[in-house]
Amino acid sequence: MSAAAGLLAAVWQADTAFPSGAFAFSNGLEGAVALGSADGREGFAALVEMHLKHRWRSADRVALVHAFHAAGDLDRLAAIDSAVEAATLVEALRTGSRRQGAALVAAHARIGTTGASDLQVALRAGRMLGHIAVVQGALWREAGLSEEAAVAVSAYTAVQGLATASVRLGRIGIVEAQAVVAESFATITPLAALAVADDEPIGSFATLLDVAAARHGTAEVRLFSN
Repeated sequence: MSAAAGLLAAVWQADTAFPSGAFAFSNGLEGAVALGSADGREGFAALVEMHLKHRWRSADRVALVHAFHAAGDLDRLAAIDSAVEAATLVEALRTGSRRQGAALVAAHARIGTTGASDLQVALRAGRMLGHIAVVQGALWREAGLSEEAAVAVSAYTAVQGLATASVRLGRIGIVEAQAVVAESFATITPLAALAVADDEPIGSFATLLDVAAARHGTAEVRLFSN
């Protein structure tokens, strides 16, 4: 695949217009807003940095790279899925991750991405859980992304999802949100460059986001699923 084709594939998967189902989830941000911890540009920027350093770096990024290397091997992918499940403490975040993964698999199966139909069969049979980072790693390799591009797109879509949620909740303006997205690249770049060992464990320690997501699950009124 040419460099231009690889770039186009990355832009395609990073595009918020792609039907990944992510719009329904705030990944703890709505709960953090309720706690008064994500208001305005500074509060939102701090939450983004927390997510990147304490959840994405050690959990989503590691799971995605493992899955990228295991693409096509359903047994290995299922094992990575189980590790993500065990490392995600809050039920709302586990459920949201699986739902996003299922939506991404369904979209790619309809498009005809290699391996997507097999993943969908495995999910329906209960052979896999389908956490989002796992299916991203498996599908994006087949879609033509390099490992480096897949990691970058993973980080970008995570931050962009938080930005979209914050704007929809009315906590920050759209221009301010995108300024924080741009600023996040300075955090993402060194984290994305970190090597992932074959036996590197999956784990996260984003306490505020976990507590916020857990509290959000009992809220009487909410805009997002988590």
